[in-house]
Amino acid sequence: MITRTRATQLRKLIERAAASLNDEDALAAVTLFPEWDGNGHDYAVNDRFEYGSKLYRVVQAHTSQPDWTPDATPALYTEVAHPGEIPVWRQPTGAQDAYQTGDKVHYPTEEDPVYRSTVNDNVWPPDVFGWELDS
Repeated sequence: MITRTRATQLRKLIERAAASLNDEDALAAVTLFPEWDGNGHDYAVNDRFEYGSKLYRVVQAHTSQPDWTPDATPALYTEVAHPGEIPVWRQPTGAQDAYQTGDKVHYPTEEDPVYRSTVNDNVWPPDVFGWELDS
């Protein structure tokens, strides 16, 4: 029988090992990642964690707060997408999450057409500048 102390030690080892997974493998094992901690946890850029059964990546280093949840603060986190999955366009909050040449998005909803960015550091919506319909 495993003790609570030993289980806690093993969980830390699992989380450390999970950090080395590529995104595709990480998405297949989201529960290996620590759950989001909103109580003063220090997050570094590229840390990954589970929130609402989804995998997120930190895009801006910070110390967490209870009201800075991943779904409420896109300036701090981005959901890790499956390879080949095309997300719905969302307004970038800065250089850390601006679209690059070749990035694809649905706009304005998942049911709408796919656009491809024609410029780097693209923060404009597809109906404004820097996008073309993907063929």
